[in-house]
Amino acid sequence: MSSTSQTATALPKYVQISELLIRDIAAGRLLDGERLPPEREMAKELEISVGTLRKSLKELTNKGLLERVQGSGNYIRHGNVEASVYAMFRLELLAGGGLPRADILDLAALEKPAELPQFGTSSRGARIRRLRYLNNTIIAVEEIWLDSDAGEVRPEAISDSLYHYYMKQLGFWISRAEDRVGIGAVPDWSPETFVLRPGTVTGYIERMSWSDKADPVEFSRTWFNTEKALYVQRLK
Repeated sequence: MSSTSQTATALPKYVQISELLIRDIAAGRLLDGERLPPEREMAKELEISVGTLRKSLKELTNKGLLERVQGSGNYIRHGNVEASVYAMFRLELLAGGGLPRADILDLAALEKPAELPQFGTSSRGARIRRLRYLNNTIIAVEEIWLDSDAGEVRPEAISDSLYHYYMKQLGFWISRAEDRVGIGAVPDWSPETFVLRPGTVTGYIERMSWSDKADPVEFSRTWFNTEKALYVQRLK
């Protein structure tokens, strides 16, 4: 068993910003044909350099989600956003949006407890417990179980997005997920930095996730602070 309280390896800043914009496109907050603010204005608002912003915008251009018109500006072009590392992240700040990131609280390879629903093809799994943020606001604690047959999870290589880790390090992509949303009691392992005390009833999400295999490869549980965040699902 191994544990860590260190912050997960962050994605490069320009990738974080491009992913934030992709998430806004997927959520419908940035509309097809919408002109983005001037680059210097955007960079100031995002507290990054213009150079970093331009790298982010290049990522969107390469994905076909942005058209850069010389002398006019940058225009949103809706396309495939499924490859976004945050495409399935449904929690948002009360005011909307927010860039997801996470601290790893604990990582262990264990036998799957009997209380978990059946998933994967192994009796063992990697259990990852994390503290979740949107921007700098703590919004949730979560527990993720990855089936051992899907690959080994190494703490030194994990980024803020587990989906990014799965793709880059384990060679598979989460292609679909099923969420069940309700209420649940905050677990006893929740850290003091999460304002809600263990046992407090709050928003709760169970998610089963699949790659290209018949059996789901991942099961997760998330307890979120409803005074800080909401679960949002937009239909188009």
